[in-house]
Amino acid sequence: MATVAAGKPAGWRSTAGGEYLAEFLGTFVLIMFGDGVVAMAVAALNGSGRALTKTTIFLAAGDWLLIVFGWGFAVMCGVYVAGGVTGAHINPAVTLAQALRRGFPWAKVPGYWLAQIAGAFVAAALVYAVYKNAISTYLVNTHAVKKTSVATYSIFATFPAPYYHSIGGPFLDEAVGTALLVLVVFAVTDELNIAPLSNLGPIMVGFTVMAVGASFGANTGYAINPARDFGPRLFAWIAGWGKLALPGNYGNISGYFWIPIVAPLVGAAVACYLYDFTIRDILMARGNVPTGGEEEARVVRETEGDNA
Repeated sequence: MATVAAGKPAGWRSTAGGEYLAEFLGTFVLIMFGDGVVAMAVAALNGSGRALTKTTIFLAAGDWLLIVFGWGFAVMCGVYVAGGVTGAHINPAVTLAQALRRGFPWAKVPGYWLAQIAGAFVAAALVYAVYKNAISTYLVNTHAVKKTSVATYSIFATFPAPYYHSIGGPFLDEAVGTALLVLVVFAVTDELNIAPLSNLGPIMVGFTVMAVGASFGANTGYAINPARDFGPRLFAWIAGWGKLALPGNYGNISGYFWIPIVAPLVGAAVACYLYDFTIRDILMARGNVPTGGEEEARVVRETEGDNA
């Protein structure tokens, strides 16, 4: 039951509508920082004279760290923003995993997904408004046009590396990356495991996204989040990037748009069952209890019984 502070009526904010709004804002913050750091790397640093040339992008492999750290901090900030209301899914794959194994109500799943996609879409539009001049300058400097410029399109959504010529490799990469993310999310939030003290969980999740980006990012741009990719992709299509955005035609692979949607969901579904089978079920069998004491342990046991 929702508590009401200072005698204020709860209203719609105490319903699922409040949760959807929190997921919208958390995902909005995620994409503002995430797409923003890509816009910096692609169009703003070079156009502002802060790169080697007016067209320089990723002069050295170490420059990839700008993207890796930027997205990691973006996730951390998004989780801190929405965490107190919803636990900050800010990712349809995480929502699916929570519904499959943590008793999250299936009736709320569509609302969470729509809120996450909407937050990502609005954030992408605002990033474009902020960086429109930089993007236009980059297009002029490279003698490119928007609808064929993969570089400027990549500010908003992902694409497969040129060495892929079928969907199998990108699908596997996105599924594996998301599975690793969900495994750690489940571990960090598992009160029976060695969960982080205080409110350090969002930082651990952000570090995990950094790890995925550093280890697997170049293959597909590590969407690992259907809303993170589809919301900005939809905006990019509306804003003039055409078939690069939808259906996602890149020469080596066409019709790519569904891969960053379906593959993360598959990876999350596998990961949540894998974590419970290999870790949580073992912890329960050994009689581990939450650090809060036996009363919390009783609640956990009852909850697990209800969800069985």
